[in-house]
Amino acid sequence: MNIKKIAFERRLDVLDMVFSSKSGHIGGSMSCMDMLCALYYRIMDTKKIALKAPDRDRFILSKGHCAEALYAVLADKGFFPKEDLKTFGAFDTALAEHPTRKVNGIEVATGALGHGLSIGVGMGIGLAETSANIYVLMGDGEMAEGTVWEAAMAASKYQLKNLKAIVDRNKLQISGSTEDVMPLENLDEKFSSFGWEVRICDGHNPDAVIAALTASHEKPLVFIAETIKGYGSPLMENDADWHHLIPNAEQYKQIKADLLQRRDSCG
Repeated sequence: MNIKKIAFERRLDVLDMVFSSKSGHIGGSMSCMDMLCALYYRIMDTKKIALKAPDRDRFILSKGHCAEALYAVLADKGFFPKEDLKTFGAFDTALAEHPTRKVNGIEVATGALGHGLSIGVGMGIGLAETSANIYVLMGDGEMAEGTVWEAAMAASKYQLKNLKAIVDRNKLQISGSTEDVMPLENLDEKFSSFGWEVRICDGHNPDAVIAALTASHEKPLVFIAETIKGYGSPLMENDADWHHLIPNAEQYKQIKADLLQRRDSCG
């Protein structure tokens, strides 16, 4: 299974959703896609998730504004018909711009940034006697939220070895560079000082992502994924404007061509 290629196919789904609906957050959806695909195609048991087994792994998309990326993955994994992706952002659709529990496979409604890790801590405590792992995907912009660090302290206090946080470290947010808006570095040292085990690697290398998230650890784990906002098309990459920008017809064609080329180069 070529996770890298699958991730580019899902990015193509995201592009179509955003272009058709004229809504969504394309830049962050592109940067986090490799992590989502590593989780849903290799790490988590999606059959257990579909059956709502008590000991299933839980996934929380704390950066809920990138819901279209998660929807693309869930649809491909059979949680709902892929045809439904065409309703993204439409009136009265279940596929709103932020995920809710109306969608099969979604554990919690998210989007108020900074809350996901707190929810993950609660799940971690409640599921401590099971084999379930809790994965929380956060944007680096939300690291400025105080609730993140309150949750980090609690996770350390309760030694939640079943909690695995992922930071999509693309270094851009809606208003510009994270280091201009609210400097985060040294982010690894911050988490380490809060009693977490820290791993850092290329968030666009699925094998590295899988290794980082599956190796054993004795503390709550944070994986700082070094990524590129708008990954997959030079038109979008490392440009904060693409946090929320909707491509026009010409841009759509260029981004699609770039993504197809990258997908086909994966073998």
